[in-house]
Amino acid sequence: MRNENEKFCHNCGAKIDVNAELCPQCGVRQPAPGSKSASQQEQQNKWIITLILCWFLGVFGVHRFYTGYVGIGIIQLLTLGGCGIWTIVDFIIIAIGNYKDADGNPIKSN
Repeated sequence: MRNENEKFCHNCGAKIDVNAELCPQCGVRQPAPGSKSASQQEQQNKWIITLILCWFLGVFGVHRFYTGYVGIGIIQLLTLGGCGIWTIVDFIIIAIGNYKDADGNPIKSN
C-alpha cells in the first residue's frame, strides 16, 4: 500500500515521495505530474500521422504501409482503396481510435 504522499517510480517501481524528481533507487528522472510520458506522446503523434496519411493518401494505402500492413497496403494500392470505400472505413476507424498497427499496438488519440 502507498500513502497519499508516495508514488511508484515509473522505471523500477520503488516507492518514492510524490514530489521527488529523481528516484533514489535507480536515479531515473520522474515525469512531472500531469505531463504526458514519451510513449503517450509518441502514440499521439503516430495517430495524427496515420489519420493525415489516410485522409490525403488513403486511396494508395499509404497509411497501411506506415502502420506495417504491407500486404493490405499493396491491395489498397492496386484497387485504389477499394474505390475509396475502404479508405473511408479506415479513416473512421482511425478517427474513433479502434485502429491497431501490425504489432497489435493501438493507434489512438490520448
